[in-house]
Amino acid sequence: MDRTERFYRIERLLRERKVVPRHVFLDVLEVSLATFKRDLEYLRERLEVPIEWNADKGGYELGSDRKVELPGLWFNDSEIQALLVMDAMLADLSPGLLEGHVAPLRARLEMLLEEGQVAPDEVRKRVRVLRQAARALPAGVFEVVAAATLKRRRLSIAYAARSTAEATERVVSPQRLVHYRDNWYLDAWCHLRDGLRKFSVDAISSPVLLDEKAKAVDMKAVERELDRGYGVFAGRNVDWATLRFTPARARWVAHERWHAAQRGRVEPAGAYVLEVPFSDTRELMMDILKYGADVEVLGPPSLRAAVAQEVRRMAARH
Repeated sequence: MDRTERFYRIERLLRERKVVPRHVFLDVLEVSLATFKRDLEYLRERLEVPIEWNADKGGYELGSDRKVELPGLWFNDSEIQALLVMDAMLADLSPGLLEGHVAPLRARLEMLLEEGQVAPDEVRKRVRVLRQAARALPAGVFEVVAAATLKRRRLSIAYAARSTAEATERVVSPQRLVHYRDNWYLDAWCHLRDGLRKFSVDAISSPVLLDEKAKAVDMKAVERELDRGYGVFAGRNVDWATLRFTPARARWVAHERWHAAQRGRVEPAGAYVLEVPFSDTRELMMDILKYGADVEVLGPPSLRAAVAQEVRRMAARH
């Protein structure tokens, strides 16, 4: 039994039995008294677990002044390494997000990993996340938005819509946070518009957490309203795009996820036909155009015409 496993056993015994005599620990852990004392010292001083000796009850117990609950927060070395990899990814995806809350947990994970074969700094050096077109988030906005979402509270915001350059103040009931293409979005019930809307978190300013509970919206209704279209553009009137990719690009596109409901098939000659739902052409056209002459829009006619028009506009500029 390694030390991490012993830490887990100690914590579990204290929670299950409340008061645990010393001899029970020694029997369960199968260690010497000296080793047990070293484990207690590490838990108390390095991980700040308030384990106290109760002379009246003749055993150890968790102090009543403990600041945090830690059930299940004990991991083996491979699990800690995985968490540190996730931490590195989060830091690269959104630097500074929840830093004050994550830092204490990160410090404890690094302490637990000290005896392992992989140093935390090595994990961060070897894991790299490349971001593309990520928009900067205003300081402090994400934490307030996330708190409102998780605590199920209404949120007062100022929102600058890019499509109209209009800035409005509104109250929303957050339903979920979505990280999509390196940017954060808030799916919420907008009390100003009386409906579900998707908000770019980077376009939110002056967020205020309100005392009033958020309006409850069934998640299936949220998905039905906001997930049926393509990308971040929602809409109830959904059409299907049919795209044919050349054999040279088929091997890549066949393994890409454009939409959760997409359909695809390989033609006898090696081309790949992809079908995806959409309610707004803007983001879909960007993804189509990046494949240039290796993709053909088979339908619907309106999308085919829109892509052809955009290609002509591009050609006129070059």
